[in-house]
Amino acid sequence: MTSSETQPVTVLTEDESWDLLSGVTLGRLATSVGDIPDIFPVNFVVQRRTVLIRTAEGTKLSAAAVNHHVAFEADAHDVAQGWSVVVKGLAHIVEGTAEIEDAERGQVLPWIATPKRRYLRILPTEITGRRFAFGGEPELIFDVD
Repeated sequence: MTSSETQPVTVLTEDESWDLLSGVTLGRLATSVGDIPDIFPVNFVVQRRTVLIRTAEGTKLSAAAVNHHVAFEADAHDVAQGWSVVVKGLAHIVEGTAEIEDAERGQVLPWIATPKRRYLRILPTEITGRRFAFGGEPELIFDVD
């Protein structure tokens, strides 16, 4: 076991963060319109170090059109460890034939049987990731004089 594996929290590199994101398909998109934040579960894929989300017309698309600044988070865990990756960036509504064809090659498959004909692409300005080793709370040691 390396010293980093014994730490309860390990900071991930950018490459490690993108690799982990590429292995899952469910995340959360955080938006804000005015002073009202909102968060949505979304299915996604990583395509050329961007986050590609397939969506229907509605709140997510409208929010991204009003305020392009978004955050996205995905994570996974088992009984011993977990990880979380956060991408902050600009939401771009995918439009135009070439962009839509490129997005369709990403194969973002919907989880529920509703029409989702639109795409959002998050162009990252920052990506951060953490790995967590689960365990009990450490014992507190008090100096008694």
